[in-house]
Amino acid sequence: MKTQDLDILALFRETGAYLSGHFLLTSGLHSAAYLQCARVLQFPEHAARLGAALASALRPLAPAVDLVVSPAMGGLIIGHEVARALGVRHIFTERGDNRKMLLRRGFAIESGERAVVIEDVITTGVSTREVVELLQAGGATVAAAASIIDRSGGAADVGVPRAALATLQVETWQPGDCPLCLQGLPAIKPGSRPS
Repeated sequence: MKTQDLDILALFRETGAYLSGHFLLTSGLHSAAYLQCARVLQFPEHAARLGAALASALRPLAPAVDLVVSPAMGGLIIGHEVARALGVRHIFTERGDNRKMLLRRGFAIESGERAVVIEDVITTGVSTREVVELLQAGGATVAAAASIIDRSGGAADVGVPRAALATLQVETWQPGDCPLCLQGLPAIKPGSRPS
């Protein structure tokens, strides 16, 4: 999929970020493919280009934005780059002890601020939706959400309009239905959160 002369999947392949195997996703689902955005975003020039491309994709959905918010960990770098491209501030959420998204580190939102939520990859949309709900509960208007990759084929509902630089239909399975588990292949968890 190409976005403004930026071939997203080719970039993932050339940086070793498009992985094949048996993976346990953060959502708990299993998959034969994993997109490790950190491998792409480790290169500042790629991060800047992807951030500018996401900012452009967001402008029709959110022409006026005060704030970019990302869930940690995966959304940090790309959220910062989108904020840079939009000329606004960037903050992030973290999961607390109860696994709920929280604003920490002195971050705050003001009632009426217009925000967008930026994530690296959306599979089910749960993390993005949790950030949207947190911001709305704090009085912000969440205009849109966006991600570099949408693994849901466009099906994930995050509660606001959203954009992605590449939309894929990557098959996932519940652990009990996973054909790779049935073959006896061990699943690995390549993401940032422990199992």
